[in-house]
Amino acid sequence: MNNLALDVKDEIAVLKISRPAALNALNSETLDELTQALTEIEGRDDIKVVILTGGADKKGNEFKSFVAGADIAEMVNFTAAEARAFGMRASVPFFKLMNMRQVTIAAINGFALGGGCEIAMACDIRIASENASFAQPECGLGIIPGFGGTQRLARLVGMGRAKELIFTCDNIDANEAYRIGLVNKVVAKEELMPTAEAMAKKIISKGSYAVAIAKAAINNGYDMDIKNAVEMEANLFGITCSTHDKAEGMGAFLEKRAANLTDF
Repeated sequence: MNNLALDVKDEIAVLKISRPAALNALNSETLDELTQALTEIEGRDDIKVVILTGGADKKGNEFKSFVAGADIAEMVNFTAAEARAFGMRASVPFFKLMNMRQVTIAAINGFALGGGCEIAMACDIRIASENASFAQPECGLGIIPGFGGTQRLARLVGMGRAKELIFTCDNIDANEAYRIGLVNKVVAKEELMPTAEAMAKKIISKGSYAVAIAKAAINNGYDMDIKNAVEMEANLFGITCSTHDKAEGMGAFLEKRAANLTDF
């Protein structure tokens, strides 16, 4: 892959978007590589958490940019049909991040603008370095967010705040992103990856199959009416109660010992 780096260790995959000349902006090639990498990860039982982050810039600065947006140099001459196709191209890896059985954590190390904010929002959890910044600047370019921004931002921070950010194109810092619920946590720059890895290890220590089922329940139930969502949850709860991990986890609890949860 030309624009990604994948490192797997201790059931954690660190996936770096690395286009240093373009501040990791998302072009068609990068989106296709993301689809390829995430498809591979989906099928691997030795990966239980994915940490998505940005590679260093041309000067080796790791905290310049997470993803600075979609690649405007590629977009500038798009027709309406080409722009639609570009948005749909991005939706494939973005939905993989959202729906894959592995937990996905965005470790946001700098600019998360436009498509960078959108890909972070497609992840399950967002951790930001203290110098991270966020914006949906598309309206200022005469377009709208095309990688899910109008939809995911409203679901995360509420319709009123999403409209304000998208209509004004305002850039917000990490602390404001935390205040409005766009990110889960803000940490010092040097603590970003250790914090993400510590969270990944904590998640892995739980029942990975149960975590995957819980992720599916949250995602699928979010837009359901509460009655059908609770019924769906009950069905999935029943499924988890037929597993090795349920017997092991509850047995360990009653026996006052550490559980060995192995299902995935």
